[in-house]
Parts: sequence; structure tokens; C-alpha cells
Amino acid sequence: MAKREERAVPVPVPPGDIVLDALYVAGEPDSPEAGRGAVIAPPHPLYGGSMESPVLTQVAFAFGDAGRASLRFNWRGVGASGGAKSGERDDAVADYHAALEQLLETVGGEVCAAGYSFGAVAAASAARSCPRATELLLVAPPPSMLDPAAFREDQRVLFIVGEHDSIADPGALGALAASLPAARCAVVPDADHFFGAGLAEIGREAARWLGV
Repeated sequence: MAKREERAVPVPVPPGDIVLDALYVAGEPDSPEAGRGAVIAPPHPLYGGSMESPVLTQVAFAFGDAGRASLRFNWRGVGASGGAKSGERDDAVADYHAALEQLLETVGGEVCAAGYSFGAVAAASAARSCPRATELLLVAPPPSMLDPAAFREDQRVLFIVGEHDSIADPGALGALAASLPAARCAVVPDADHFFGAGLAEIGREAARWLGV
């Protein structure tokens, strides 16, 4: 996987008193997927979650290999992002919405809402009200935090979860995927919630789903 140029961009959160730190990677100009993109959210900010997560890097590489743009960001209070750290879902959804709106102004096509763990929950919640968010790529979202009503019938969904994940139960995510019209659950062998093993498989599963 070739590393593509990352550009630091500010993401203001309405009403504008908080600005998030983010990294944007443009799509390949000659790719038919160039007008599409993804917003990728990190895990929980109170437990060290940041956009430097290797899981986010794998997912971003997969979108890059598909020719799509990607934007990943730090939650408020993390890294160079303004504001105070918060574990509140409403704050996370507001941060994700801000990043999503920024990407929608940058690319003209459909987008994928993506995230890891707590970030995957925020992605699913924020994408519900965004008609152009027609795909969800959710890595290890805790099923108890997901609202089944947040998933729209027009959304294509990929869950990726570790075989031994004690936080995001693979069986529960598999059952949720089976209940949705266009969803799949990929289980990474020998991996737990933190993907000390199986990290590269995340990128491979994402790339297969994206048709790379």
C-alpha cells in the first residue's frame, strides 16, 4: 500500500468555538471513485483514542487504494483539537457531523461513514441524517451502543470485528448484519478489540469490500 500525501486541515464544530485537528487525503484524480470519500473516526477519547490509531491508518489506506478521499480527525481535546475531552455521545456525534460536513463540501459524490469502536458508534449515528452517506464501515462497534434504527435501508454496511473481541461481540454484530438488507460482518481470526493481531486483515477486508 503506497502512502499518499496527507494534508492537515482544521474542522470547525458549530457554532465555531471548537476546531478539530484532521488529516485529509485526496482521491486519485483519474479514478472513477475520485468523487467519493470517507470520514474515519477514532476510538474513545478518554482511553487514548486518536487519529494516529493503526486501525484508522489501515482503513484510510484501503480508501486510498480504492481511489477515494479520506478525512480522519481527533476528537475535541485530543492532540491539537480544541475544547475539552469528552466521552459524551452527543459531543462525539457533533464532532463527527462537523467532519462529515467538511468532507461533503470537498467531494461531490457519495461518502462512507467509518470509525473504530466508539468512533464507529458515532459514525453510524451521524450518518443516519446524511443522505449522501450511503456506506458504513464500522470496526468493532460495541453492539450495546448501536441503535438498530440508525441504519437505513439504502446503506451498504461492513462490520469488522476480532474473533476474541470481549467488547464488540462478534456474534451480536453478525446477527445485526443478518438483520440488515445490505450488510456483512467480517471476523478477523485471533484478534481482540485492540487488534494487536490481525491488523493487516482489517485493511484487506476493507479493500475487498471496496472492490480493490
